[in-house]
Amino acid sequence: MIRTVPIPIAVDLGATFVFSITGAISAIRKHYDPVGLFFLAMACALGGALIRDGLFIQQGPPAVMKDGRYLLMVVAGCLVAWLFHRQVRRLDKPFLLLDALGTGAYGVFGASKAYEAGLAVAACLFVGTLNAVGGGVIRDVLVREEPLVFKPGQFYLLAAFAGVGAFALAGDFLALPLLLAAGIGIGVTFLIRFLSIHFGWKTVAVLPPPGGPGPPR
Repeated sequence: MIRTVPIPIAVDLGATFVFSITGAISAIRKHYDPVGLFFLAMACALGGALIRDGLFIQQGPPAVMKDGRYLLMVVAGCLVAWLFHRQVRRLDKPFLLLDALGTGAYGVFGASKAYEAGLAVAACLFVGTLNAVGGGVIRDVLVREEPLVFKPGQFYLLAAFAGVGAFALAGDFLALPLLLAAGIGIGVTFLIRFLSIHFGWKTVAVLPPPGGPGPPR
């Protein structure tokens, strides 16, 4: 049975910190002012959780608004991006790997919260995946760009969905210990993202643009 996973708060806060840097870097590249930088960082870091709690679970104020440490992590991420954005840009690959860990943790946590709220397993998979990638979608919409999850590219949403599915399979069908199932889910997301980054695996457009490469044979 999927239950709420007691992911250490440090993992959740660390993921929030990394995602807020990602959002803040996007704001810097768009030449936003400090207000825009903060709100884009917050949307990227907390957007998925706000959608999860505000739209699907609806059990009072969103969890990330009950604990002030989440907003402190957003502020810290903004400061790091603002002060060290040139150095941060040179660390794209390490941040992608940290992002992969955070994506896996958010997916597992979102799925378990959805199950505790009484949603069906299939809906839990959807909510968990949305919790993992929703912030990035909101960030892209706010800066008027096509969401990355919709375009051909590295395995991102697929990695999150696979991790959430592995967590549900391990915890619900195989009845493995809860923390072990969570670790498997996070590990699957991280492994798929790592292999995608390392080997350059990319999704392929259903209909390639004119003159573009066709699907691989």
